[in-house]
Amino acid sequence: MRAAIGKRRVLESGLAGLAIGALGVVFGDIGTSPLYTFKTVLELSGNSQDPKVTLGVVSLIIWTLIVITTIKYVGFAMRMDNNGEGGILALMALLGAKHKRRPAIIGFGLFGAALIYGDGAITPAISVLSALEGLSIVTPSMSPYVLPLTVLILLALFAIQPLGTARIGHLFGPVMATWFLVIGALGLWGIAQHPSVLFALSPTYAFGYLIHGGFTGFLVLGGVFLCVTGAEALYADMGHFGVGPIRVAWLGLVFPCLVVNYLGQAAIVLSGESTAGNIFYRLCPESLLLPLIALSTIATIIASQSIITGAFSMTRQAIQLGWFPRMNIKQTSAEGYGQIYVGPVNWMLMLVTIALALWFGKSDNLAAAYGIAVSATMLMTSVLLLIALREIWGWSIPASIGVAGAFMVVDAAFFAANSMKVFDGGYVPLVLAAVVYGVMYIWHRGTAAITASLLDNLIPIEQFLAKIEWVARVPGTAVFLTRATRDTPPVLAWHVRHNRALHEHIIALTAVTGSVPWLADDERISLTELGTGFWRVIVRYGFMERPDVPHVLEQLKGRGCTIDLADVTYYVGHETLTARSDGRGLPHWQEALFVAMERNAAHVTDFFRLPGDQVVEIGRQIAI
Repeated sequence: MRAAIGKRRVLESGLAGLAIGALGVVFGDIGTSPLYTFKTVLELSGNSQDPKVTLGVVSLIIWTLIVITTIKYVGFAMRMDNNGEGGILALMALLGAKHKRRPAIIGFGLFGAALIYGDGAITPAISVLSALEGLSIVTPSMSPYVLPLTVLILLALFAIQPLGTARIGHLFGPVMATWFLVIGALGLWGIAQHPSVLFALSPTYAFGYLIHGGFTGFLVLGGVFLCVTGAEALYADMGHFGVGPIRVAWLGLVFPCLVVNYLGQAAIVLSGESTAGNIFYRLCPESLLLPLIALSTIATIIASQSIITGAFSMTRQAIQLGWFPRMNIKQTSAEGYGQIYVGPVNWMLMLVTIALALWFGKSDNLAAAYGIAVSATMLMTSVLLLIALREIWGWSIPASIGVAGAFMVVDAAFFAANSMKVFDGGYVPLVLAAVVYGVMYIWHRGTAAITASLLDNLIPIEQFLAKIEWVARVPGTAVFLTRATRDTPPVLAWHVRHNRALHEHIIALTAVTGSVPWLADDERISLTELGTGFWRVIVRYGFMERPDVPHVLEQLKGRGCTIDLADVTYYVGHETLTARSDGRGLPHWQEALFVAMERNAAHVTDFFRLPGDQVVEIGRQIAI
């Protein structure tokens, strides 16, 4: 369904229009990497003035962009979509649709997703810091103000998230188009200073540097990798624009401008320019430096916005797939499904991002913490691609290993190089990822334990139907939300046992999230009449959709379910969790953490969009 929507968007908006829109959402992170990548690589190489070193490292950057972004993601991963959606969670769900309960696939997918949150916290800090550090080149007296200005910009960025970014978003694409054209023009000016830098387009310089660079050459890979830290976003955000517009934007503008700019930075080093400070800003004439700093700052804010929006989108996927506690998700625009706001994620990211900026102080220091999270995610994506090539596309084992195995070797090399930075700050995204993964794991175990406990004590539906023949019936419709898809919902049995009365019409409703992102309305509802005036409804949603129970009831009226929508009462269970007495429940520490998460999760009423004044909560005790 989503793929069809994407095709219709291309027809309605035009490929060029969507490609420009993609510039502002998809390419912000990778597009601003020239601000800090080349200077970091030079520092790791010892700031050598040796032309072979300069040509070698810039060749490594260019061929990393080609192999990882162009071939792996644009060429292969974006063709491995889940009904038009991409990203490591969508790929995990796609493989899970064919192979239920594969722990390895789930583990790779979840930890890869958890690592992206670490990237989401570091990207705004390093991007804004690197942009504002250009002020030190204009006048060294501005240096003390770089960090305070960074904090103020980050505070403002996160503070506006609850308002939504739809209106600002219309400007993102043209601004980023301007950014790429400017950095491309600066790169051409740099190349003109030393045209021999074009020899670096040959991969022999990259291989030569790696072969003769020794341990330093290996360490340099950790800096080189910074040029592709936004590549995972191309895959994760493909559902917003479709494959075509992203490919057009990448191949037609982004990739050429990035390559030219990196070559320009290398060229001025070859021509004898000082390597002190930020090489990127040394490409710019002094009279235009302040406008470039302003444009760089705006571009990094856009890049940060893209990362934050991506974190919101991934959180929604994880919630729907049952791996995250329920959170209130606010739709901030009717124009785009991706325009959402998730409060807890926003404020946690803000606290961590500002803390990182204050702790590390400079973009150079943050570069040590950057890269390890994304390189690990890319390695896990390659592992899942290996499985997908074999089992989704039906490739032979040698062909699958030949293609995905090559990606895994490249990703493993970058991950190993980035791992050398663990004690210099690389531990930060790993710790963040471990915390997020722990939340996912414990939440899933806890909800599974609740479901198992409820299903152990179900009353057969025939026995319940016989019993309610003697129960007093009152006018109206009762909708019982339940996890059970068979027999009698526990919340319904409890209601009858304690109230000794039942509504004239009863609906037992279960919401199930599938492994596809979207479902058409005609595929959504399964309706079974269990007895006179008693229906079981199973509502299926994709992991990119938000449940809406009142809307489902409206659809039921057209399918023979005779209910009065003006007279509906919703019954939901309110669980008090206790430890199992047989010792087979969750470990005590996991139980305590799950109870805390359950207590602070969004209320079922809000999650399913139920009208609050028509909801009755039924308390019950459940042992997990």
